[in-house]
Amino acid sequence: MNKITDCIINKDVSIKPIWFMRQAGRYLPEFRKIRSENKDFIRLCLNPDLVREITLQPINRFKLDAAIIFSDILIIPYGLNQKVEFKKGYGPILGEIDFDKIINFKEDDFIDRVSPVYEGIKKTKEKLKNTNLIGFAGAPWTLLVYMINKESPKKNFNIKSFFKEEEKIEKLMYKIEDLIYLHLKKQIESGADIVQIFDSWAGLLPENKIKNFCFDPTKRIVERLKKLSKPIICFPRGISKKYEEFCKTVKPDCISIDYDIEPSWILKKAGGIPIQGGLDPKILLGSLEDLQKNIMKYISTFSNYPYIFNLGHGVLPETKPETIDFIVKFIRKKND
Repeated sequence: MNKITDCIINKDVSIKPIWFMRQAGRYLPEFRKIRSENKDFIRLCLNPDLVREITLQPINRFKLDAAIIFSDILIIPYGLNQKVEFKKGYGPILGEIDFDKIINFKEDDFIDRVSPVYEGIKKTKEKLKNTNLIGFAGAPWTLLVYMINKESPKKNFNIKSFFKEEEKIEKLMYKIEDLIYLHLKKQIESGADIVQIFDSWAGLLPENKIKNFCFDPTKRIVERLKKLSKPIICFPRGISKKYEEFCKTVKPDCISIDYDIEPSWILKKAGGIPIQGGLDPKILLGSLEDLQKNIMKYISTFSNYPYIFNLGHGVLPETKPETIDFIVKFIRKKND
């Protein structure tokens, strides 16, 4: 058993494994080189050989405890035949959706469209020895936001108008839910040791909608996935004190926290569920002295608790690779 699975399954507190969300990405010069030669981002995510190469880049550099497959949460809308493109300096732009076509979209057709993701996992797994491989998907709510809003809610989003046709949205959510489960199941069958569900925009949900659109659909997916006997990490970003209710309701194998969550608070509220993450990615852009102090806050708070070191969101593009190297070596020294 590898370090991260040991931490989650056996609740080992003797070591703090390390990996980073978006560790295979824009802060690495070797990734930027590949990206500059591959302008179509979705096509890049569907190139198994390049997926393997990119996924392994941070492992080769930093000897991290987990590789996360290079992909994107918007692979699911793409798999449903919604147009997905990434505009430089703007972010994702999605095409119009035909509700009826999506609701009736066949699972086999979905798998055909996204099968290179699974091939990329198989190829990557062949190259990994004592390192966990993490597969992932977006949560139903976050995918709904992108599919209906057709761009990042950072750009333009109105929560009131979003729920004008709530019944229709719920119907779409159930369809997406089935495909998230299928996508994660296929990743596990292809070699993923762990899967993570990213609810990046859970924090947009008002109090009266969070149960129906965040807790309950994620719980249903987690319950189905648990039958496959692989650890499931959930990241309901931005839900603040609702993390406590999320843990009680969804019961993931591990809970990933964002940087607004106080580590001493979640320690008491997670109900024994292993914890991951929390460090603000912006701290990696400051002084090493401040970085050390903040790392120690997490390491010492969770010294007697199963904890995976990670960030409270993805590595920022302006982060220096040397900083990631420093963090890994600093934590490994503390582990020794």
